[in-house]
Amino acid sequence: MGMIKAGAIAKGTYLLEKNEPFIVAEREFVNPGKGSAFVRLKLKNLRSAAVLKITHKSQDNCEEIDVDEVECQFLYSDGTLFHFMDTATFDQFEVPIKTHENARFYMLEGETFKLTRWNDETLDIRLPPKKDLLVAEAEEAVKGDTVTGATKYVITETNLKVKVPIFIKQGEKIRVNVESGEYQERIND
Repeated sequence: MGMIKAGAIAKGTYLLEKNEPFIVAEREFVNPGKGSAFVRLKLKNLRSAAVLKITHKSQDNCEEIDVDEVECQFLYSDGTLFHFMDTATFDQFEVPIKTHENARFYMLEGETFKLTRWNDETLDIRLPPKKDLLVAEAEEAVKGDTVTGATKYVITETNLKVKVPIFIKQGEKIRVNVESGEYQERIND
């Protein structure tokens, strides 16, 4: 824990506000000319994902938190918890799925991810911007259905439901945008 002047806060800084860990999503420095300069911050709560907008005078002290970036292997999910292993220390620990609901669609057992940890709590699971996933279930395309731009839904190996072009078949790999969950392209290995 350390103190940081609000004026020195940058996007991506980790702060403690109201006893909750936040990451700075946006920062705007305002110098009104009269009166003191201030900083407008948009913070994302790392436990609940709720957004908090606050303003601090640039001379105010804020509490910065020291987080660790840890390389971890995703072992498995038991439906309630993700089970990880620190690849450096081999320590195993759990992360509640409900705090990282979306991550489950983009993690395969055995893969390695960077986790942001603070006081034995995982605040963030760093996911790649794109993820290649196997199509586990796909409806068969109807013969004669050649409408350009026709789409259907498939289910990936991680249970993600994705809208794809009609030609995608079960057993094929597709690339998905992790942020939006949208289909990007078919992958031919």
